Amino acid sequence: MIISEYIDYTLLSPTTTEAEIIALCQEARKSTLNSICINSCYVALATELLIGTDVKICSTVGFPAGSASTASKIFEATNAIKEGASEIDMVINLGLLKSKNYVSVMKDISAVKTAISNIPLKVIIEISELNKNEIVKASQICSDANADFITTSTGFSKGGATFTAVKIIKKTVRDTIKIKASGGITNLEMSQKFIDIGVSRIGASPNLKLRKALLKLA
Repeated sequence: MIISEYIDYTLLSPTTTEAEIIALCQEARKSTLNSICINSCYVALATELLIGTDVKICSTVGFPAGSASTASKIFEATNAIKEGASEIDMVINLGLLKSKNYVSVMKDISAVKTAISNIPLKVIIEISELNKNEIVKASQICSDANADFITTSTGFSKGGATFTAVKIIKKTVRDTIKIKASGGITNLEMSQKFIDIGVSRIGASPNLKLRKALLKLA
């Protein structure tokens, strides 16, 4: 197992510049990363920069709040795919979930998944905003809506991935859907611990320690 192959190298700050995206793609070309995860406005640029590599491009949708309309999420997702994205990370509608309007939450996810067909859909449920029962319910909805992954966090709320939340998700969905741990994961050692408890993908932002570790694995 090569840990770097589990990693979505993530750069999602609203102040991210074109130069930073170029640098991210240059780093990705030198590694065995699974994908880079970026905001949809930079998908076309990243596609151009990663031609000839196996690095996938993951685009966020409805990021980071999740409260955009279903129609706008569908447009953002399908447009990102046209521009070269091969995976979509969509934020769940937390307001509807908190309202216990589970049917609308399900329809929101299902509509995006239907629109993007066989492109992998990862649904970010933002665990730091949910209690245990809400994590369970969100996980069940994602599974029932045929999402491909449940992602723990955007990295822009009160907290990131936790071992406790991942274990709750795993117990709820078992092997019906994969799990991506994201938010606050800063090194390969932490990544390995999440993988050991059943995570299939890691969302990690570039930092000096992680960069050095990935270069050693290249």
